[in-house]
Amino acid sequence: MTVSCTSPASALPPAPAPPGDGRGHPDRPCVTELRLSAFAGHRRAGFPLGPLTLFAGPSGCGKTTALRAYEALARLGGGAAVDEVFPDPAACVPDRARADAQRRRGFRIGCTADGPEGPVRLDVAIQAEPDLRIVGERLSTDGLVLLQTALRDPARRTVQAAWHTAGSAPVTRAPLPDDRLGTALLPLRVAGKTDGQRRVLAAAEQMVVALRSVFACDPRPGRMRTPVPTGSGRLLGGCDNLADVLWRTRAECTRRHAQLVAAVRAGCTGPVTDLYAEPLPDGTVRALLDRGDGIRTRLGRLGDGELRYLALALVLFTGPGVLEVDPAGEVPAALQTLTVLADNLDRGLDPRQRTELLRLAARMCDRGHIRLVGAVSDASWAAGSTGVTVVDLTP
Repeated sequence: MTVSCTSPASALPPAPAPPGDGRGHPDRPCVTELRLSAFAGHRRAGFPLGPLTLFAGPSGCGKTTALRAYEALARLGGGAAVDEVFPDPAACVPDRARADAQRRRGFRIGCTADGPEGPVRLDVAIQAEPDLRIVGERLSTDGLVLLQTALRDPARRTVQAAWHTAGSAPVTRAPLPDDRLGTALLPLRVAGKTDGQRRVLAAAEQMVVALRSVFACDPRPGRMRTPVPTGSGRLLGGCDNLADVLWRTRAECTRRHAQLVAAVRAGCTGPVTDLYAEPLPDGTVRALLDRGDGIRTRLGRLGDGELRYLALALVLFTGPGVLEVDPAGEVPAALQTLTVLADNLDRGLDPRQRTELLRLAARMCDRGHIRLVGAVSDASWAAGSTGVTVVDLTP
């Protein structure tokens, strides 16, 4: 599937009308649309997200920006403060955006999460100047606004929130902090005594579960070549500690490790019979390829493309228990989906490695426990592939 997107200016989008399409919804909550109403170079942009999505286009078209916005929503959904998520908020303000009479400028992002509750929309307005704060938020489903917040008094560090109750009073009103996502706070604020409150809770929990468990991954071959100290065995976003992770995972699941070896064999030059890590006397561990006949190759001798391919394959075969992510611990793993965000997904990969990685990603994403959103300069090599959504941002 190929989608072309443009970005003119817009306001906070309205709550949608009921879809009424009668289709089933996934058991595992997942983000199915990313909206950048006004964010950096994007205006009124809506991007469909499938299990395997590739943002494509030349440098400067906004691929990295889209992934950055997704990661920001994920962190806000996990409860992070807005200043932690946006250390340079002015960079997120749309190009040529002018300040109002109070010198205020900001940006707007949002998403849709599908799941057992049906499509749930989240739209967030963030003020970047003069003070960074969340000034508006709306959670809605089937045309019904479940949560709405607005900044009433700029002198206070709160927003006025109103959420659906459908009891003796149609809504409940209360102040919420202006530095946190209200949707993530609702499970602590809503009693769940009425049908309306229970609907609000279910929608908020679906959104939070869909947003959390995001792993931003950009393997750095230069840091994967040297031995590393043993640690938690959880893979970092740059895959610097790949050897430590292999030291842990090789013995945890022999079947999964065998699949990883087969994938590495398909993408690396020369024979590969095994992939493992060995401890060194100084307390570090290094990774090696077993070439057979007693020949071993240190990962430090592999090319950049081989190392990136190996690291990305490892990410696709593992999960929240191995990757350095913040999963929703109160939700059973069977109901969670890990989303991998991979900027410059194809950097350094040759055509064979790209093909093999795409085939592996499509197979793993089809199982439903993992989703991949990547950015590539040219997706022609993936065009027509089953299960791949290509979002073309070419101007």
